[in-house]
Amino acid sequence: MTAITTPASELDVPYEGLAPTATADFNRDGFIHLSGVLSPETIAQYEPTITSEVIRLNTQHLPLAERDTYGKAFLQVTNLWRENEKVRRLVFSRRLAGIAAKLLGVHAVRLYHDQALYKEPGGGITPWHADQYYWPLSSDRCLTIWLPLQETPLDMGPLAFARGSHNFSYGRDLAISDESEARLAQVVAEQNFEDVVEPFALGDASFHRGWTFHHAGPNPATVPRRVMTVIYMDADIRVAEPTNDPQVRDRGWMPGTEVGQVPRTPLNPVLYDSRTA
Repeated sequence: MTAITTPASELDVPYEGLAPTATADFNRDGFIHLSGVLSPETIAQYEPTITSEVIRLNTQHLPLAERDTYGKAFLQVTNLWRENEKVRRLVFSRRLAGIAAKLLGVHAVRLYHDQALYKEPGGGITPWHADQYYWPLSSDRCLTIWLPLQETPLDMGPLAFARGSHNFSYGRDLAISDESEARLAQVVAEQNFEDVVEPFALGDASFHRGWTFHHAGPNPATVPRRVMTVIYMDADIRVAEPTNDPQVRDRGWMPGTEVGQVPRTPLNPVLYDSRTA
């Protein structure tokens, strides 16, 4: 008898789509786009709940025309797993965390935080940037899954990556801004980094390193570009001395953890450990 994988159980079933070279490819490129990470049926189970929570918890009420570039890029709601048990099941998925651990080449990963990113109809660009500018972490063993909750064609602003840019140290002092867009776009061109932009089928997801430069186009569609993200970090990573004000604030994602300590907090549980899989 063939077992039937339900949306709930799929979250805990290992993903079989990683090529033997996936970890090496990820180390070389700084990102990977995977097909069929979750089934359309699983996405359909979770999207309405995530969307309703984004609507309930959103604090951005300015009209698009009155926002700055960052504000026009997306609505941003963090740590939804603490607000809704169903979202928690998605964020704590062993399937997704297992992919993250394998790509990073570590035995275990823990949660940094989750983040819903909804680019509204008429929403603007997401400027070039690197996420780890914001993270007071001791190594580069951290990544983000970018999981669209609908099919995302090129004209809806899918995430795009500068291949190999995670090995380039210039620009790591730039917050998401008009300045980061201008300076990093110039660097990407000068260094001949390939700007990789691809459509996402429903159920596709990408994973990118903390220092990988990435950006996204505007969303001229009449519906939001709905995306759920989860940031994973090596389970043995330590809190680093902050180098900027955003990193000082981001220590709040690891409450009570001192510099040099592993963030073993209730907000940063281990989501996958190959030794207990």
